[in-house]
Amino acid sequence: MSADGISEGAIDGISATEATRRRHWVQAAGTMGGVGLLAAAYPFVASLSPSEKAKAQGGPVIADIAALLPGTLMTVAWRGKPVWLMRRTPSMVSALLKPDAALVDPMSKRSEQPVACSNATRSLRADVFVAVAVCTHLGCTPILQLNNAALNAELDAPGGFLCPCHGSRFDLAGRVVKNVPAPINLEIPVHSFLSPTSVQIG
Repeated sequence: MSADGISEGAIDGISATEATRRRHWVQAAGTMGGVGLLAAAYPFVASLSPSEKAKAQGGPVIADIAALLPGTLMTVAWRGKPVWLMRRTPSMVSALLKPDAALVDPMSKRSEQPVACSNATRSLRADVFVAVAVCTHLGCTPILQLNNAALNAELDAPGGFLCPCHGSRFDLAGRVVKNVPAPINLEIPVHSFLSPTSVQIG
């Protein structure tokens, strides 16, 4: 013990035992604070992950086209967007195979589609057309027009798609006509045939 009554080994007037006890309390408080911080942060971090509904919307969609008659289309939802599935007739397919000077990008070099759909019909199977039903101008949904004489004459085909918002026109492969607001062809989503009557989109 020193002359002032403090034992040898004491630091700043605190005994070694007291210093050890304080160190344990500081460590315990730090650990509890860390656990509390993690517990408080978890809800915020968890909110950043997608919900089950969002996960379901982003996943693939399977469409049954067994009842889809030639010349008709059906619409399914995929990733929050409408997607068309159309059964084209032989005359529709043959019209798509002819050269067409009315189209901006007849070979689909500037548009979005899977590599396997980079053909005149923009499809995996010539008779089944799959496209995102959103105009590439401002996002309206074009309408199938089979009895529009002016559109049929312009495309030299038995039908096409007409956007009701600003008049953009597309052929039955979703290729855009010249001199309309839409800049590029309709988007073709990634898709595959699970069977002759079942299409998986995404």
